[in-house]
Formats: sequence, C-alpha cells, structure tokens
Amino acid sequence: MQRTHRRLGALALLLVATAGPLLAGCGRPGSPPIRGPRPDQLPTYRVQSDLRLPESSTWNRARKRGRLIVGAKEDQPYLGEKDPATGVYSGYDIEIAKMMAASLGFDPATDVEFRTIASANRETALQNGQIDYYVGTYTINDNRKQLVGFAGPYYEAGQSLLVRTDEDDIHGPQDLDGKRVCSAAGSTPYQRIQKDYPKAELVAYDTYSICVDNLLTYQVDAVTTDDTILMGYAAKAPDELKLAGKPFSKEPYGIGVPRDDTALRFALDDAIAVHEKNGDWKKAYDATLGLSGVPAPTPPPIDRYPAN
Repeated sequence: MQRTHRRLGALALLLVATAGPLLAGCGRPGSPPIRGPRPDQLPTYRVQSDLRLPESSTWNRARKRGRLIVGAKEDQPYLGEKDPATGVYSGYDIEIAKMMAASLGFDPATDVEFRTIASANRETALQNGQIDYYVGTYTINDNRKQLVGFAGPYYEAGQSLLVRTDEDDIHGPQDLDGKRVCSAAGSTPYQRIQKDYPKAELVAYDTYSICVDNLLTYQVDAVTTDDTILMGYAAKAPDELKLAGKPFSKEPYGIGVPRDDTALRFALDDAIAVHEKNGDWKKAYDATLGLSGVPAPTPPPIDRYPAN
C-alpha cells in the first residue's frame, strides 16, 4: 500500500502541476495521448459587425475598452483550463465564451481577455464590473438570479461523485455518511451535500484540482461536482479514478451577466440559439468535452425569463 500511495501522490502532483495536458480516451498502445482540445476540429466563429446594444452598459464599456473581459475556470479538464506555460485557456466553456464574443462583435482571437474567477467570487466579480460575463460550469438557480443574470442554459449537467478505483463502498450520495467529501467553496454541489447529506464530512477548496490531489493522496474519500468536470479528471487518470453511481441532480449551465443588464442577457440568449442551430455548439463540444467519450446531448431549452 505504501508503494501505491507514493505512486498516487506523484500522479496527484502531476495533475495539479500540469493542469492542461489531458489524457483522453486511450488509442493504440504506445500512441501519444490527446492533449486538450483539437484546434483543427474547433469551429471558426464569424464576428458580427453590425450589432449595437445601446441599452447594455456592459457592452458599451467593453466597446470603449476594445476588448471583452470574461470570467472562466482554469482547472477543469475539457471545460476550462489554462496552460501554465502559455497562459492560453481552452475547453468547451471557453469555446462557448468565444462564440458569444463573436456574436457580440468582438474577435475571439484578439478581443477577449479571460480571467480566472473562483466559484465563490463569481457574483462579486459580475457585480463589481471586474468581468463582462462569466462562462464556467455556472449553474442557474433562483438564489443566484437575485444577484446576477443568466443567459441560457447552454448545457445541462448533473452532480456526481469521483472516487479512487480501489473504492468499493461509495456508489452514490447515500453512502457518504462519515466520509470526507471535497468540493469547491461556494459551489452548488457543496451546498447540496451540506443540505441533503449532512452526515458527510465536507472539505472545501477554491479549485477542484486540489480536491482531486487530496483524493489521490487518500486525504479525502470522494470529490463531488458536476459529472462533466469529473469525467475530465477520470479520463486524465483512468487507472486511478472513476465516477461512482449516477448523477443525482440537474445542473443547467448559464452565462452569468450583471443582473440589471437585460439587453446583454437577451443578446446572449439569441447568440446561443444561433450557434446551436448552425452547428458550432456541437462542433465545439465534440472537439473538447466530447473527447471524454460522452457524445453530445441535446441542448436544453433556453430560458428567456423576463426582465426584473
């Protein structure tokens, strides 16, 4: 067991340090792993040149600035990752953000600045104008709608559990009594375990990569968040990690915007619909999150809820 712990500890350090190179579904023995999204398969987004949003203070501020500032995650395989060497962000959520930028009249290649924002700080970042919008596994719920606005949803995930492959006692959230469970501070998954499974011993960090590090080094028994995120980590280390049981929630992912900027929210709703219809949505999924081996689902209906 001591040798196993050393091996897993080394792998854990590798996962946290690299935070970018991904091991996607295994090909031929000895073939090199797929590293992140496949740029040659990503769609090219046409920049809309005639859009005007005079009622959107966020859009007008971005036009004067000359670029969009978009909040994102940097440690979620296939979804939102930042290459530590180049600083480049990649993944499915990053592609969604780029689609939106193009539809708002900004060139995704030159006019978008990504900023890493932790889950617990998303609402504050939007309220304070630190970012123009946020794309990063951001679940839409009524409590958050009191603080920010949401375009979408553009994807629906479900909360699940990630465990070590040698774990035989955890098959779902009903098995978490007395177990150390790790999630991101301020996240919906953390709050759900806290409310619905109070006998679990919760541990919180700013990033899921630290949770996975602790899982691999036997400091926690499970990591919980959306299955999309966990699929990426399991694909990264398939001999050490696995998903346990079935998803036990519905997590509609939305694009966070300042609460009072209804014009921006509706423009992003329109953009999501356009990119779903023209095939960009599926192409982006296939070249990023689809590398986990899970085929693209049907996009969820867009919720164009009325202005506040």
